[in-house]
Amino acid sequence: MARILIAEDEPDIRDLVRFTLTFAGHEVIAVSNGAEAVEMARTEMPDMVLMDVRMPRMTGYEACAVMKSDPKTAGIPVVFLSAKGQENEIQTGLNAGADEYLLKPFAPMELSQQINELLKKYGRL
Repeated sequence: MARILIAEDEPDIRDLVRFTLTFAGHEVIAVSNGAEAVEMARTEMPDMVLMDVRMPRMTGYEACAVMKSDPKTAGIPVVFLSAKGQENEIQTGLNAGADEYLLKPFAPMELSQQINELLKKYGRL
């Protein structure tokens, strides 16, 4: 299937997302903050980055902006997965370069389906 990089600072959520996407047949790389996400995106070249907004060392917004400004990683779809669902938060994410913005809480099967649809939409599946 696809290689997906997850950046999530909450271990329980990170493990749930990793399990969900691995169960769906994807290869998953998981990190705990935005700075690690930028580093792993450059070295692993995933098919998609699924990222929380509020993280230590570098926020998801900052990490997304860095990835989108780097020619090597600019073409990787970035999807925010956040509990911050206010319109201004979503707009900030899209302004940072995100391709999509999904909301927590999520049902694992629904998340898997949404990710597969996005992978197809961006020609990554």
